Amino acid sequence: MTSASPQRFRNRRHAGALLGAMLRELDAVNPLVLGLLRGGVPVACEVARALNAPLDVWLVRKLGVPGQTELAFGAIAEGGVQVINKKVVAQQGLDKDRIRKISRRQQHELSRRARLFRRGRPPAPIKGRTIFLIDDGLATGASMRAAIQALTHRQPREVVPAVPVAPSRTIAELNSQAATTADGSEPSRANLVSRAVALLSPAPFWGVGAWYDDFRQVSDEEVTRLLAVHASSGSASK
Repeated sequence: MTSASPQRFRNRRHAGALLGAMLRELDAVNPLVLGLLRGGVPVACEVARALNAPLDVWLVRKLGVPGQTELAFGAIAEGGVQVINKKVVAQQGLDKDRIRKISRRQQHELSRRARLFRRGRPPAPIKGRTIFLIDDGLATGASMRAAIQALTHRQPREVVPAVPVAPSRTIAELNSQAATTADGSEPSRANLVSRAVALLSPAPFWGVGAWYDDFRQVSDEEVTRLLAVHASSGSASK
């Protein structure tokens, strides 16, 4: 956390404006801002505005432990990518059948959201670009790792995961570890994370929502509206 960072955020738009100001200092080649659904999109919208860059969504679904949906044991992302946190799976006693059922349900929701938000258009071009991958915060980082791994197959120049708040351990892991596939093997290309960024890395962490005054749920309608407003501003995805 820099000296200019706040102790907390008013809402996601406030967090995105501050994050965008920080990311302006980084060198970027043909930047593209991708918001993770749904909470990452209001943050990403402000980042894209600050960078004068196009905005798109990147589809990821957290795999939550039954009865503890905020605790992720993994995530799935576009392109059929699945990332599993084996430590959480072991701690929670999740068997393969339970994991398969949860993953299938979340894959159905991922497909629904792809139809809703993409409206038949393909994802924005990724190859050769600096990708700013934005969420409203990280806990375990499972969703972000799945998103990074999915992006790897689209051949970006580099990926910059950036969030308003995350535990320092999660940021350190993103900076030091290559994304792995569900069976633990290495992806086809080297890790492309050039730097993971968090404005706040509080300890104790307490959860993402604890660092926002307003952390209300983001609706599908709000995501659709933000994407349309940004596209009409002249910074539509290219």
